[in-house]
Amino acid sequence: MTNINIKFGKRVRELRLEKGLSQEQFSYKADVHRTYIGMIERAEKNISLSNIEKIAKALNINLKTLFDGL
Repeated sequence: MTNINIKFGKRVRELRLEKGLSQEQFSYKADVHRTYIGMIERAEKNISLSNIEKIAKALNINLKTLFDGL
């Protein structure tokens, strides 16, 4: 996978853990499958814009905050 996928996956994991959410809890809030969250965090999946928005909403943050630090 590309460097941006790795950075994005690490950022999602970092923010998820800051919120104290398991992958299962987070996937429920984001309305995506738990294995999909794992694949994003491990940079195994190219994520769509609509799912990026779901992730930001599930973390209760805006898109800019999600991408800060990449």
